[in-house]
Amino acid sequence: MNLAILQARMGSNRLPGKVLKMVNGMPLLKYQCDRLLKSKKINKLIIATSIDVLDNDIEEFAKINQIKCYRGSLDNVLERYYLCAKEFKSSAGINGLNIIRITGDCPIIDSELVDEVIFYFEKNECNYASNTLIPTFPDGMDIEIFDFKALEVAYNESTLSSEREHVTPYIKNSDRFTKLNYKSKYDFSHLRFTVDIASDFELIKVLIKELYERNPNFSYLDAISYMTKHPDLFYINSDIQRDEGYIRSLEKDKY
Repeated sequence: MNLAILQARMGSNRLPGKVLKMVNGMPLLKYQCDRLLKSKKINKLIIATSIDVLDNDIEEFAKINQIKCYRGSLDNVLERYYLCAKEFKSSAGINGLNIIRITGDCPIIDSELVDEVIFYFEKNECNYASNTLIPTFPDGMDIEIFDFKALEVAYNESTLSSEREHVTPYIKNSDRFTKLNYKSKYDFSHLRFTVDIASDFELIKVLIKELYERNPNFSYLDAISYMTKHPDLFYINSDIQRDEGYIRSLEKDKY
């Protein structure tokens, strides 16, 4: 079974409350969940948020939209993922469980691309597959999938702050697991369809307003095509470094 765990929180340092920011009367998290639920390979979607009081709004969002919500550690996101997956695995009586990791700052995640990465993982029978080991897709199209055993090993053996805050660094850096990278035919890694700061939100707002009405499940290539016709959009958030949050976590490992 393929379980998608979408991590989301309200307390972003750079853009507080970003996951519930509204576009056309609907929160970004709703767009993201709707798109993930169009996946043909995901069997179950759970929103994993923290026990922080700020994240009560996310639990309420999940309840309104009839999506299961798990609440766990604010900073130890690896623990949050592991306990969420373990609880689901036990309650569903599943032996083989794969976890798809999606972050809540990817409101226009492409469900067809999600399915491509999952199919790639299943076809190659590895422990971990993603399109992020060597980034070639836009930031905001990040998809990781790994088996429960790899997650359990990471949970039991990770010690660094960066490993526990970002879930998969232990798996990616260990030679104990078979890992594969899913690549795009073209390198779009310089583009940002994630929402970390205000300029990211401005771009996503334009793309949703212009593309959603015609096709609610528009692809990342549709978004790129629209930007190509309106090249000024490429400059809205082009000065932001990819994976800034993870880089800051690596700094914490030194102390």
